[in-house]
Amino acid sequence: MTKQVKAYNREQINNQSLESSMRPVEVDKGIERLSWLMDDLIRIPGLGWRFGLDALVGLVPGFGDTASSLASFYILASAVRYGVPKVTILRMGMNIGIDYLVGSLPLVGDLFDAWWKSNHMNVELLRKRATVSRHDARKGKISDWLFVGVIILLLAALAVGAAAISIYLLFLVAGQLSQALAP
Repeated sequence: MTKQVKAYNREQINNQSLESSMRPVEVDKGIERLSWLMDDLIRIPGLGWRFGLDALVGLVPGFGDTASSLASFYILASAVRYGVPKVTILRMGMNIGIDYLVGSLPLVGDLFDAWWKSNHMNVELLRKRATVSRHDARKGKISDWLFVGVIILLLAALAVGAAAISIYLLFLVAGQLSQALAP
């Protein structure tokens, strides 16, 4: 009995690994469902525009954008299990940060939340850049978890900073109103 061995040159091996790494990966249905709920739940008939709970919950000042960002962190953390490169995880964090910052603005931010679909973008990034399938999704390396932890802490600091500025501005406006109304 003889074994046949097929020889590959270096270019064939590199092309095969490149092709396999460029294929989109199927992600968990729960992650896709969360993205759909947050960004595409409601369709406006006739126009075809879609928006989700992110835009609706964002209408609640202070609480809404923070709550929707917490839901977005689940997708960000899932990127570690799927072996997404750190640069892509950083981009996903920036999508969440932009959504939080601009979404926090009154009125303009609510319209922006309906347009900027950070969860949908992050699931697409996860699908395109994942290095393992959903069946092979693993726990992830400790360095990846620390990296995501730092991103989440920075986004939380952004939320605390935005809240502090909002409270300061509220007190400033209240002080001005009390002076204007004082006899």
